[in-house]
Amino acid sequence: MWLESVGATPVVRDLFDPALAEEVAAYGPNVVVHQVTDLPSRSALIPFKLLSLNKVRTQGTDALIAAAQAAGAERFVAQSIAFDVPGPARKAVAHLEAATLAYPGVVIRYGTFHGPGTWYPDGTDKHPKVHVEAAARRTVGLLDARPGVYEVVDSTYP
Repeated sequence: MWLESVGATPVVRDLFDPALAEEVAAYGPNVVVHQVTDLPSRSALIPFKLLSLNKVRTQGTDALIAAAQAAGAERFVAQSIAFDVPGPARKAVAHLEAATLAYPGVVIRYGTFHGPGTWYPDGTDKHPKVHVEAAARRTVGLLDARPGVYEVVDSTYP
């Protein structure tokens, strides 16, 4: 697996399993990266996933931060969004960002992904956007960034 070839150990676990912190601590990571989402297969289905998305951004973030703390991780990095969302989703995003910054950690605000395998392969979404390959490259560059908020969007976005 590519991640292992570059020295990373991917861990796949249930985000809401109470044993998560103990399991992550057993690996002793120096960085915990929160890239968890619960996005549906099509953007039109987002209204049906809002409760789950908000749970990932609140309870899921808290669970991963507890795991990072139990592991003694030096860094916590979490994905966020570079555009506004309404109502309870806005509160959930604010929770994710505040909890991450309090670690202290790195918040990466991504534009809407475009490119192969995304909802917007041609980049026609109205929000700030970022190509998936550019997002991956820029994320790697932020793994050892100073704590704070960073936006990852295409330079062509106005």
